[in-house]
Amino acid sequence: MTNTELDRDLWIRHPAVARPGAVRLICLPHAGGSASFYVPMAKPLAPGIDVGLVQYPGRQDRRREPCIEDLGRLADAAFEALQPELEGPVAFFGHSMGATLAFEIALRMERAGLPAPLRLFVSARRAPSAHRDERVHLKDDDGLLAEIRALSGTDSRALGDEEIMRMAMPSIRADYTAAETYRYRPGPALRCPISALTGDSDPKATLEEVGRWREHTSAGFDLNVYRGGHFYLTQHQEAVLQVVRDRLGPT
Repeated sequence: MTNTELDRDLWIRHPAVARPGAVRLICLPHAGGSASFYVPMAKPLAPGIDVGLVQYPGRQDRRREPCIEDLGRLADAAFEALQPELEGPVAFFGHSMGATLAFEIALRMERAGLPAPLRLFVSARRAPSAHRDERVHLKDDDGLLAEIRALSGTDSRALGDEEIMRMAMPSIRADYTAAETYRYRPGPALRCPISALTGDSDPKATLEEVGRWREHTSAGFDLNVYRGGHFYLTQHQEAVLQVVRDRLGPT
């Protein structure tokens, strides 16, 4: 693991001021995403919840860094870099690939003897045990771009800008590689509760696949379903925020 991968200042952003002692919620983006994706969600949760937004290597202000194409290695690097953020009560919110990454970081916390997270919020992602043989990362740039358009996860203005897409393609491909080559290794269930959130027409995760997250916790599980596809949460932001507030207690 390189020094850059462990530079904590590069990994986490706090876009809003929280009150002392507030529960911390660490948000992990989807494949090809960045910390800025969560800014609209982060500000309304302050000051009662201290939201930390994770920035992966290889994008935006970290674009000169090499991308990480292995999800296990990405989880190792994030876990080490986020150590100060894991002190005190902490929860995770991960969307798509970010949900699997949050799960792997939570596993590392428990293996290290740290207190279990308060809760894992997993969004638009099938359970680790619900494997699909996906190979989008092997497509050419046009094929990868078509996948992104189909999921409607990138601003349409960016999709039409060849320079922006050329700059973003390495990180998008690296993330898809990490997500699609990930293989869950069966082991003990997490000791923290899991809240799953998903769109009812998400092509990347059926309700059955998302429901299997209950297999990965020995604590509570709840499933929250919304109308929409893979990026349902952009249309249901307030409902999603309310789930976070309700599950994390008075803020």
